[in-house]
Amino acid sequence: MTNSKTIPATLIPGDGIGPEIMDSVVEILDAVGAPFAWERHIAGMAGVDAVNDPLPKDTIESIRKTGLALKGPLTTPVGGGFKSINVTMRQEFELYANLRPTKTIIPGGRYEDIDLVIVRENLEGYYAAMENTIPANGDKKGIALSGGYVSRKECERIVRFAFDYAVQNGRKKVTLVHKANIIKQMCGMFLEAGRKVAAEYKGKIECDERIVDACSMQLVTNPWQFDVIVTTNLFGDILSDQAAGLVGGLGLAPGANIGEKAAIFEAVHGSAPDIAGKNLANPLALLLAAVMMLRHVRRDDLADRIDTAIKNLITSGKVRTRDMGGEAGTKELTAALKQALV
Repeated sequence: MTNSKTIPATLIPGDGIGPEIMDSVVEILDAVGAPFAWERHIAGMAGVDAVNDPLPKDTIESIRKTGLALKGPLTTPVGGGFKSINVTMRQEFELYANLRPTKTIIPGGRYEDIDLVIVRENLEGYYAAMENTIPANGDKKGIALSGGYVSRKECERIVRFAFDYAVQNGRKKVTLVHKANIIKQMCGMFLEAGRKVAAEYKGKIECDERIVDACSMQLVTNPWQFDVIVTTNLFGDILSDQAAGLVGGLGLAPGANIGEKAAIFEAVHGSAPDIAGKNLANPLALLLAAVMMLRHVRRDDLADRIDTAIKNLITSGKVRTRDMGGEAGTKELTAALKQALV
């Protein structure tokens, strides 16, 4: 891929703080000459307000065409039978891998030098649960049932993704996280598939295993022992939020949803409607997601420039948003980042 080539990509500003942090991110991307040719589309409440659909067909078709998207936080409408928009997107484009890096940016905190990555299976598990209720104790809906599932094919695919990521990014170890001691069939299949795939990388990448509750505790007591963690859908969601807490919270947590035909990059946090339009939002999670997007299209040169600017600015402590212990607003942080790029 040549550096002069433009790359079509779908841009979804999102809800709540989404439009303002997206404006910030696009401004930074423009400042470094990012190659993206944006197709702007709507989703979430903006989609409901415009066409009574939280995931409009035009948005889906744009992503299908470009195979690449940067997405702001979306609000799933309450009631009315609307499914989670994020889950729907993942299923629509078979985005089987959720990649969530966690790295220390703010110095002087409780945890220094954190640098780990969580790879979460994105399509199965309890988030693809088949749920229903049955009568019990005189109550027509006295018992709620939820049955998740995994397949051997997807377990092997997500573990192989984690090991390939480790090889490609100079990582040393992959940890298989499970609950096979209790959930013997579902988690047992994941662990069995993980061990099979790990054997293919013997001598290249170290592999170890953790029961999920032990992993959760060790993420707090000694997070430096972890490098790449790969796990099932529910466990990955919980552990990645916990890991984000080690480095300052969700305002610094980017994510990527990757499949064979498309990749969607996003901030992990929600739409935060309570601070929308007040120039208070931290755009760094979405900007870090855009950095991941640049690396995905092999523009590491531009990604490195932005990463260095973020590190230099935040380390200096002069300009930080309130969630990082400062007083700057979204616009002030954006302007400072642009200056740091010079």
